[in-house]
Amino acid sequence: MDNAVILREWYDRVDSNRSGNITAHQLQRALSVGNLDFSLSVVQQMIRMYDFDGNGTMNFEEFLALNKFLLKVQNAFTLKERGRGYLNPDDVYEGLVSLGFSLDSPSFLTVCESFDKNKRGMVLLDDFISLCIFVQSARNLFNSFDTTKQGRVTLDFNQFVYCTANSRI
Repeated sequence: MDNAVILREWYDRVDSNRSGNITAHQLQRALSVGNLDFSLSVVQQMIRMYDFDGNGTMNFEEFLALNKFLLKVQNAFTLKERGRGYLNPDDVYEGLVSLGFSLDSPSFLTVCESFDKNKRGMVLLDDFISLCIFVQSARNLFNSFDTTKQGRVTLDFNQFVYCTANSRI
């Protein structure tokens, strides 16, 4: 069976009210069935990343984009975890680089520490996905202000407030 057909069937089951859109609560419940436990705020961030029409929910096309991102992140995790079920900080860094994220050492260590729930140097799959969602969301937000594509932005106070208000995870 074609992957898109399988995803459509899954999506239709999650869209229990047949609205054509799924909410953060519906997506959170569906992901937990697959043993991916995310806080509601992380699931909301997933939706914001791919909410192309800006309605606060996820239609099927937006869901396909999210699914593609999640598969890339899961594959990066699988390649680096070596059967242990977790990534150490070096593995996290290599996984991020393989996904096209480049962070300097202080930024990486801060982000890695923030997503190591147990503070033992072991990042589990759902933590790695959350970390990647954070970094991708930060990139998207940064790019919206980096109009010259120079890798630098200058923000006034109002723009900074806007950024921080729109980057909640």
